[in-house]
Amino acid sequence: MRRLTFIFLILAISFIFQSCSNKQYQALFEQRNAIPDTSVRSKAQDITFYRIKPQDILQIRNLQNSKNIVDINPAGNGEAQTSVSGQADNFQVENDGTVTLTGLGNVHVAGLTRLEAQKLIEGLYRKTFLKSPIIELKIINLKVTVLGEIKGQGDFPLIKDKTTLVELIGQAGGLTEKADETNIKIIRGTERNPQVTVIDLSNIQSINDPRAILQSGDIIYVAKNNRATRNEKIQNFSLIFQPAILLFNTALIIVSLIRH
Repeated sequence: MRRLTFIFLILAISFIFQSCSNKQYQALFEQRNAIPDTSVRSKAQDITFYRIKPQDILQIRNLQNSKNIVDINPAGNGEAQTSVSGQADNFQVENDGTVTLTGLGNVHVAGLTRLEAQKLIEGLYRKTFLKSPIIELKIINLKVTVLGEIKGQGDFPLIKDKTTLVELIGQAGGLTEKADETNIKIIRGTERNPQVTVIDLSNIQSINDPRAILQSGDIIYVAKNNRATRNEKIQNFSLIFQPAILLFNTALIIVSLIRH
């Protein structure tokens, strides 16, 4: 009986130690062979070549004079009067593909890239009201969604051209200790035809992987590593059988005391 009790206690202690060993070790950006670009990519997929659509929100400002576009007031002499403002202006693209700009009226921008729309609006203001405009245009409603083992989950705006997976993970606060750095999924495409790209951040060549340049609507899922999954299973097993183990140990102690 004593021998059986001793063996049972050893097993219980081993479960406890296994449950406590949950420290994770990540190996990021190790030197490995180059990653072949096997993905089929087109310019239309890159956010640099994203085509403006109805309901998109454009942020527009004049960098040359730091003026607020909505404050443009055409004067009688053909020159523009503006009030100083450090804020950019947001304009929503209507269902007909146009955006309404002060002094210009409805300007059709649907189907244009960000740079094409920026040059168009800059040219129109140069011909009408502003002497030397430098227009900055951003599409601020583009976003990606981050889920899984990352410190900051949620939606993140995709404003900068060619934003990479590493940059976004940095914005989200980095990976958790439970993250599997070798299994980061980028889910893109349509609901009927989703495409999954797996990025291995333990390989330093992933920095140059063109598949890791993010697109609007991407879902990034950071999987849990094997050790964390195994520890959770052990912990769940321990929680389920812990009452039975305690009851059994108590019964053994009682039997042992009775025999003595």
